[in-house]
Amino acid sequence: MIKKFMICICILSLFLIMIYPTTVRATSVDDIFTGADEFLEKGGGQGAVDETIDDQVLGETSDFIYNLLLGISMIIAVIVGMVLGIKYMMATSEEKAEIKQTLPAYIVSCIVVFGAFTIWKVIINLIQ
Repeated sequence: MIKKFMICICILSLFLIMIYPTTVRATSVDDIFTGADEFLEKGGGQGAVDETIDDQVLGETSDFIYNLLLGISMIIAVIVGMVLGIKYMMATSEEKAEIKQTLPAYIVSCIVVFGAFTIWKVIINLIQ
């Protein structure tokens, strides 16, 4: 079944390659360099990147997003921890065992989320 599927994909790919119109615009090395120069001029040249991207605005936006997501994840982690704690206090012995089984997943998810934020902040500080 998989072999037939792979053969069909190969045949379809070959068919699309054969019918796809290919046009070569550059006939010489001079045409290639002319095209490259036109491309750079449309982009504004070498200095255009520095003019369009402001490092301070980018850093402020990154800090805002970082703080917003970190705050939301802290609120969610605290609420989930409180719910698990309240459920554990009110539960019977069988329900307590079920809650104890969900506790490692909660701890691992907190480690992953806050570890990701730590890696993000370290990378941003290294770049700056």
